[in-house]
Amino acid sequence: MADERDVSEIGLITAFFLKTCRLPPCLTKRYVQAAVSCAVMSTKVPEYEKNAVSIPLVTGSVAEFYIEPMLPHVGDIDVMYYLNTQLAIPRGHPPPTQLPAEFHNYVKVVEIIDSHLPGYVYLPERYLLTKCVDNNKYICTKYDDNETLHLSNECDYGSNVVIKHGPAVLINQSSDSILPADSVGCIRCFSWPPQAADWPTRHRNYGWPDSSTLDRVVSNGCDVVPVAHRQCRQHEVIGKFQFRLSFSRAEIVLINS
Repeated sequence: MADERDVSEIGLITAFFLKTCRLPPCLTKRYVQAAVSCAVMSTKVPEYEKNAVSIPLVTGSVAEFYIEPMLPHVGDIDVMYYLNTQLAIPRGHPPPTQLPAEFHNYVKVVEIIDSHLPGYVYLPERYLLTKCVDNNKYICTKYDDNETLHLSNECDYGSNVVIKHGPAVLINQSSDSILPADSVGCIRCFSWPPQAADWPTRHRNYGWPDSSTLDRVVSNGCDVVPVAHRQCRQHEVIGKFQFRLSFSRAEIVLINS
């Protein structure tokens, strides 16, 4: 009897999700503001990267929640963005010779190095990629090992910052904005990181996600966001140089599948 009841309850829950969790048929104010926030973030770059362009992506609740009863309770808009002058690669991976068109002619490449805490990494600068105008491929120059610098997680956010929490920064909005907007700077990594190598092949009892969804997730790679583990934030050195792997892109693909 218990098994029959469980199956019945699962059927009711499935029916609820199928009825109320579809993509909304029309644009909402939240989606419009998210698009505006992306446009705003695409114009903001740090002082030390004046030639860079920000590439934004809406993440979090606005990108993931299609449950109609929950939509009014979405609390903010989250926008991740990466600079087209920076790229991360897993440790030991060769630097790429080709990049998407939005990348700059000069790209600094950092290597993802594990820290002593799972999911938290360091980013030493390893290469400089220079685009060749003849074939649009990148020529790689390796930095001298004796002059290797580790990327700092301390960013200059300028005068628009209201408050910073974790890797996210609350940015001043116009008076007609209906929700606060958080921006999270990140560094793009086009490879699936070895730290999560077992995830695509993990045993799954119910066939989800399917192989095509797994392929999409893995092909999207990941991002690295500038925040140290809470145990390390007060450390004089680690607190300034530790980053965290982010799988927000994977979450969006999965929840939309």
